[in-house]
Amino acid sequence: MRDQIANLTSIITNVSTTAQPEIVEDTQPLTPATKATQKLAQKRDTRPRLSEMAERFVFSDQTKSIDTIKGTTSSVALFTEAFGDMPVADVTGKIAGEFRDLLSGLPAHHGKEKSTPPIREAVAQAEEFELDTVSGKTVKNHFSRMSALWRHLVQRDYAARNPFEGWKFDITKKIERRAWSEPELQQLLSAPWTSRVTSERTYQGIIQTALYTGMRLGEICNLRNKDVEIIDGIPCFHIQPHTEIVNGKQRNWSPKTAAGTRIVPIHSKLLEAGILTFKNSGLYLFDELTIAPHGVRGNEFAQAFSKFKRRIGTPEEVTFHSFRHLVSTKLRNQANDIRELWIDALLGHEATHRSQGTTNYMSGIEVKNLQRVVEALIYPPFIHFTPSI
Repeated sequence: MRDQIANLTSIITNVSTTAQPEIVEDTQPLTPATKATQKLAQKRDTRPRLSEMAERFVFSDQTKSIDTIKGTTSSVALFTEAFGDMPVADVTGKIAGEFRDLLSGLPAHHGKEKSTPPIREAVAQAEEFELDTVSGKTVKNHFSRMSALWRHLVQRDYAARNPFEGWKFDITKKIERRAWSEPELQQLLSAPWTSRVTSERTYQGIIQTALYTGMRLGEICNLRNKDVEIIDGIPCFHIQPHTEIVNGKQRNWSPKTAAGTRIVPIHSKLLEAGILTFKNSGLYLFDELTIAPHGVRGNEFAQAFSKFKRRIGTPEEVTFHSFRHLVSTKLRNQANDIRELWIDALLGHEATHRSQGTTNYMSGIEVKNLQRVVEALIYPPFIHFTPSI
């Protein structure tokens, strides 16, 4: 067990040499002189860092139990992976809150497989594939360990306050994701997009697509230009598995389930807003998105959206996937004569009425029925997008 703890500790040290804290989202380009000044300041910054304090007050403490040391090692490793080996005095409540959000979005199996993606990519994958996430009790345990360490730091004046105490956790059940409410959606759409990671035009295009299709974030981010097709005169998105060579490497992508391979007619509002102007000579429709090391395309956008959502005060249970919940709820509550099977087909759900079997939606009449479903999505007047996005 001690050897395992030593290995986990070495992971923290390795992470700290590569990951640096990302506290400020939007920064101005740095001049060579500024970079040199910052590099010099970093060399002079001898303030105690998290790994050093964890080693002193937990890992080297012979009175601590094996379980306490192992658990704290795991919590500190996750934190340093997300924010780097920060000076403990710089860890604020804002950072602790972001850590809480990241932990809440982790897939339940994180760390239990041979190849584990970085924490931020793991959260994006959980969002894309609707994976079960860790329980509130797990998040609380991580915070309890960090808080216990910080009590030593506050007592010895290494930190001014304990940013990990005072948080509330629902340990009776996992966080239930839900649809956007109209006030939350209005707040989101009226707030200025400030991220420099993804342009406002791409942000608007992705949000519009989610609102008028109910597609998963991963499905939107992996749309290729060739996936925009005209079927029987109707512009459609064709969500389908594909293999592409990207930067000299083979990249495979597929929807979450077999039912995820489907045709989604493009809503008239999307066409009016100019969604087709995103078509380009490259491979992907939203071509400015990047691919993370573990293969998640749009991971940086997912992180930027989470920060943006948190900045404007959106509740934790409302995520990007909440657009999909919203579309599903609206369609199932609409008054038009739209069959449940068509809604399932549009959203890529396994058929609600399984006895009806699997249907191929490529024929003209069925695509027209799917178009009827899409056009049943009607939003309040405040949801208005400028043409040409």
